[in-house]
Amino acid sequence: MSIHSRSPVRLSGWGALALASVLLLSSGCAGDYVARTRGVRSAYQQGDYSRALSSLEAATKEGPAQDRLLVLMDKGMVLHAAGQWAESNAVLEEAERLSEQIDSVSVSEEAKTLVTNERQRTYRGEDFEKLMISVLQALNYAELGDDEAAMVEVRQVNERLEKMIAEEKKPYEQLAIARYLGGVIREDQRDWDSAYIDYAKAYEIAPRQDALAEPLLRLAKKVGRDDMYAELLAKYPDVPHAPLAPDEGQLVVVVEAGLSPEKQRGSRDPGGGGDLIEVPTYRNRGLAPPVTVALEGQSQQAVTVTSLADVAVVHLNDRIGRMLAKQLAGVAVKAGVAAGVGALTKSDELGVLTFLVLNAMNAPDLRSWLSLPAEFQVARFRVPAGSHTVRVTSWGQVTEHPVEVKPGRVGLLVLRRY
Repeated sequence: MSIHSRSPVRLSGWGALALASVLLLSSGCAGDYVARTRGVRSAYQQGDYSRALSSLEAATKEGPAQDRLLVLMDKGMVLHAAGQWAESNAVLEEAERLSEQIDSVSVSEEAKTLVTNERQRTYRGEDFEKLMISVLQALNYAELGDDEAAMVEVRQVNERLEKMIAEEKKPYEQLAIARYLGGVIREDQRDWDSAYIDYAKAYEIAPRQDALAEPLLRLAKKVGRDDMYAELLAKYPDVPHAPLAPDEGQLVVVVEAGLSPEKQRGSRDPGGGGDLIEVPTYRNRGLAPPVTVALEGQSQQAVTVTSLADVAVVHLNDRIGRMLAKQLAGVAVKAGVAAGVGALTKSDELGVLTFLVLNAMNAPDLRSWLSLPAEFQVARFRVPAGSHTVRVTSWGQVTEHPVEVKPGRVGLLVLRRY
C-alpha cells in the first residue's frame, strides 16, 4: 500500500461509515478481567472468603459475557478453599457445562479476533484449567465422603488426558495429583490392586518423591506383586510399611500451596527475521510455601506431587505455534481491511492509519484462572483410630484442624495455603 499520496483526508459518507465500522470492531473488548478482580484475589489470599465472593460478584457485574467461565472457576475455587464443598461443586459443575458449550469454535468470533485481538473471544480456558475443574470436584466429593462421585471425576481427568496424549498428540503427561487421589479413594474402598496401580502411576510421574513409596511398598506386598515389591524394597529399605493394625487408620493431607503463575506479555519471532509477535507467557508469583504437618507426635514436610506452575507452561507452549499462525493471518486480514478503507475513502493516508490503529490493538490474552494453587502437596499419616488434631505450619502461620480417623479407612483433609 502506497503511503506517498499528498491528498488530504476527506471522509465521504461511505468513508465515515467504513472508519466507524473499523472502530466498532475495535470496541467491545472483553476487558481486563485480571485488573477488575484484583480486589477479589487480595481478599482470597488473606483467607477472607466471604469478602472475596462479594467482591467477585461486584466485579463481574461490570464485565462482559466473555469472562463467564473465569467467573465460575474463580467462584468455585474460593468456595472450595472456604471448605464449602457442596456449594463449590455446584458452581464447578456449571463451569464444566459452560466449558463444553463454548469449546466448539465460533466462526464469527474467530473472524472478529482476526481484526481485533484475542481478548475479544470468549475465554475457553487452558487444557489444564479444564482438567482442574474435575480435580477440584473430586477433592470436594472426597471431603463430602462420596467416594463414588470422586472416582467419576478422577477417571474423567485421566481419560481426558489419555485422549489428549494418544489421539491429539499433545506433549502432556498424566496429573500425578489425580492419580494419587485415585489411589487414596480406591484404597479406602479396599480395592487394593487398583489402588496400587494408581499410586504407581503417581510415583512414575513424580519419581523424586520418596514420600510416595510407603503405600506402594505396603500394597505391593499385600497384593502379591513380588517383583515390584523387591525392587521397591531395594530402593527404599528404610521406609516402614507394615500392614495396618485393626485399630489403625490413615490420614492424607492435601495442601493446595502457593499462587498459580500469571500470564504476561511476551514475544516470539516466527520467521526469524526480527518481526516480533506478542504472545502470552507465564511468570511465577513467588515460591509456594513450605508446609509442615504434625499429627500425634509425627511431623512431616508436605511433598509436592504436582506443580501446576510447570504444567501451565507445557500446556501454553503447546498452543504457541497456533497463536503465531493466527496472528500472522490477522495481520493479513487487517491489511485487507485497511486497503478497503483506503479505497472506499480514496485516501491512502486513511488506509495506512486504519492499519496502524488495527495493528496497535493487537494484544495477547492475559486472562487465566489465577485462584488456582501453584502446587499440590501431600503429607500422609497412619495413626490410631479416633479424634485427632492436625497442626499445619507455613510461613510462620499455624492452624489446627480437628479430624476423625476411622479404623481401616483413609481420611482426607484438604487445605489452602498461600
